[in-house]
Amino acid sequence: MRARTSLAATARVAATARVVATGDGRLPVLESDGPLALRRTRAAGPYTRVIVVGAMSAPLGGDRLAIEADVRDGARLHVDASAATVALPGRTPAPATYDVTLTVGEGAELRWLPEQLITARGSELHMRTRVDLAATARLVLREEQILGRYGEETGSLTARLTVRRAGRPLLDQELCYGPAAPAGWSGPAVLGGHGAVGQLLVVDPRFERSPVPPRRLGATAVLTPLAGPAVLVTAVAPDALVLRRVLDAASTALLAPAEAPADVSEPGTVRAVPRAAEAVPG
Repeated sequence: MRARTSLAATARVAATARVVATGDGRLPVLESDGPLALRRTRAAGPYTRVIVVGAMSAPLGGDRLAIEADVRDGARLHVDASAATVALPGRTPAPATYDVTLTVGEGAELRWLPEQLITARGSELHMRTRVDLAATARLVLREEQILGRYGEETGSLTARLTVRRAGRPLLDQELCYGPAAPAGWSGPAVLGGHGAVGQLLVVDPRFERSPVPPRRLGATAVLTPLAGPAVLVTAVAPDALVLRRVLDAASTALLAPAEAPADVSEPGTVRAVPRAAEAVPG
């Protein structure tokens, strides 16, 4: 484990953690750095599991953090975290950056399920997630942003998610919240006053055979099929608990076996049902 700091009077941490998973269940690379500690843990089922453990408070203003995951052909990797990440103000006014780079090979699967990202008052974080998928790769990716700790105003967050599949763009979006964001970010067209926002992206070649139609999932969540074998669930909620329940319900339905396709026909309900027709119930 190593951490590098600048020679400026205000310390800034630059750290990169890396994991490489192979089809035989090995992790030939598992490198931790600075506040990013990666640990292999026991997992049920076919996945190799890695947990991200925060080794110290981060990111602070000016920090530059990065995580890289390479899931090679045929590998199945599940990555989660031990606790939420809290973006905090630092001694420098410079924003913190957090870059996530994910590569998933042919026939491989990555479940990227970190805990919530909390933007504390006075913080500014620029987060960038880049995903490169092979044509037969599968991905489950969850992002949750909690705008401020309990009873406080939010910090500033710019989060960009870029996904490419077989070398072609699948999704590229940028979200901005907090004092540094353009006006209207908390208005009815964006958050509507809610303090928690999240999304679930599922990429699976089986959606080419059984496409999932767009659906409203309750009053503040929606399921949108993408131009590719992928589905994006986007939700806002009053708090982290409600947000997680919505995304977990969507995940359970979308990851159901092929013989039990997702039923999202009723607003506010996402569930798996026995297969009764070739298409998802409408």
